[in-house]
Amino acid sequence: MVESRSYRVLFPPELEQHLLVVGETDLAICLPQGVWNGQVEKGLRDRIIEQRRDLQDFIVACPEFAASHQPLTLPLSAPPVAQKMAQAAAAAGVGPMAAVAGFFAELAGNYLLRQSGCREVIVENGGDIFLAGSAERVIGIYAGEANPFTGRLGVRLAAELLPCGVCTSSGTIGSSFSYGVADAAMVIASDTALADAAATAAANLVKGSEDVAAACNYAMSVAGVVAAAVICGDQLAAAGQIELVQL
Repeated sequence: MVESRSYRVLFPPELEQHLLVVGETDLAICLPQGVWNGQVEKGLRDRIIEQRRDLQDFIVACPEFAASHQPLTLPLSAPPVAQKMAQAAAAAGVGPMAAVAGFFAELAGNYLLRQSGCREVIVENGGDIFLAGSAERVIGIYAGEANPFTGRLGVRLAAELLPCGVCTSSGTIGSSFSYGVADAAMVIASDTALADAAATAAANLVKGSEDVAAACNYAMSVAGVVAAAVICGDQLAAAGQIELVQL
């Protein structure tokens, strides 16, 4: 959620970090040493370019896909990337583009798991994260520089939750559209596109600090969501399979 991506310096030091940018898809990829090479990079870049082209071509044919803030029913001819995004968005009650960053984070993560043979992968795409591995992880919550929880609060993910997606939406920071004023709405799900869409939906519901509990409850009601945390000002609501930890 930080425009400068300064949070990337906080990624696990035991993993090597690599950057890959294809259009708006801006990935930070964390892998064990020696996994990343020119062949892996080219294969992943080509895969992302292919999926982005399919998506862009579909948007040209169906502009409503990019414009809608409500779920859409797609024709059977829609490419898999569009179908996947639309399904995740429909489950959360938002428009398909709410799932785009999460979709590409998980696409990259699964490609790396298959092609590299490694088991530890973290892919971050604009604050939306796909994680796989055998170790628990602690993820800090960024809710804006002025928010009292930023830099002080994180969530611990047990190893048995992995692989999973951890996605955050906000109505006060970042460039993404939101109907609400949440400083941060974090959602964890086994499907990263779903986590992205549900985070958007939860953030949309926060019109003031009194709405954090209702927004968190809504996120938890989405089938496939395992945990959520919503922050607005000095108010926080959290639920599900996470442990809040002091950083």
